[in-house]
Amino acid sequence: MKITAAVARERFGAFAVETVDLDTPRDDELLVEVVASGICQTDLHGRDGYYDTPLPAVFGHEGAGIVRAVGRGVTEFKPGDHVVMAYPWCGECPNCRAHKQSYCLSVKELKMAGTRADGSTIHTQNGKPMYGSFFQQSSFGNFTLANERFAVKVRNDAPLDLICTLACGGQTGAGAVLNVARPNPGDSFAVFGVGGVGLAALMAAKIAGCDPIIAIDVHDNRLALAKDLGATHTINHTGRTDVVAEIRKITGGGVRFSIETSAMPAVFREAIESLMFAGTCILLGSARGGTDVSFDMPFLQQGRRVIGVMQGDSVPKEFIPKLADYVVTGQMPVEKLIKFYDLADINRAADDAAKGSTIKPVLRMPH
Repeated sequence: MKITAAVARERFGAFAVETVDLDTPRDDELLVEVVASGICQTDLHGRDGYYDTPLPAVFGHEGAGIVRAVGRGVTEFKPGDHVVMAYPWCGECPNCRAHKQSYCLSVKELKMAGTRADGSTIHTQNGKPMYGSFFQQSSFGNFTLANERFAVKVRNDAPLDLICTLACGGQTGAGAVLNVARPNPGDSFAVFGVGGVGLAALMAAKIAGCDPIIAIDVHDNRLALAKDLGATHTINHTGRTDVVAEIRKITGGGVRFSIETSAMPAVFREAIESLMFAGTCILLGSARGGTDVSFDMPFLQQGRRVIGVMQGDSVPKEFIPKLADYVVTGQMPVEKLIKFYDLADINRAADDAAKGSTIKPVLRMPH
């Protein structure tokens, strides 16, 4: 079928909205009419060659929409179901078998190779293959194909143009808190970087009853939003402030949990040094290979832990519906992070995200 999609044709180049052909659903696939898709930095990194995804390609991995057709072997979904499309996993490696599919050993190939697992493409143009299947969805188009295993059925009253953000950034930040840290009410918490992922973590910390909740960033507007979403204290990381000393002053000895989202080594070290005895720092920031950081070894010996987390350590079919409930009930007001753009304005949305003027751009698809 003919669809409208944003196509990347060159590294660091503009997206072009074009007509491309979409394959018919295979036995285990869904045809999804995409209502909205978040833009994540990972999409831009994919375009720019960080993951060796071949071009031309259709990106997008925070899609939500409505099932319009299902393959012959699909049993979990039917036309009309509302779905969020989550990350892929092989189901066969040791981590998948251990219910740790966010750490699937085949995850890079499934997310970034530009094809289905068998090497076929879901898109063509003028009879030639076009790469896609980014995170096995490629949601920068008004229709796409999703594998039954990676789609998540959600309640029909959850706004799809809001809960699409749960597919990656939302569940990464919230899952780091609710699935990994699992704080008790009254536990102290700090988040370094309050973009989309950091604010999802902050909202989850509020849901969990953390106190104090400290937000650290360099943008006053983001810190003001963090305050509105539940931060009890904010710190502008201008270089003139000793952030670690300020956190210890607020808490009287350091935080129980810190989350680092910036992927900057100096900030990561601050997130660790802000911990109390037996505190835990969770790394969410995605740095390029070869990025090193150093720690004081005796400091870590005092029961402190440093953990790297992917995709919120979540099982999407279990976790995303819970987050959708939080969105509907107002406990996760993600609408305060979002600015909407038409698919035709994807390049402006990407530029606004890169400049920091938009925290979470969401593309609405043409229909």
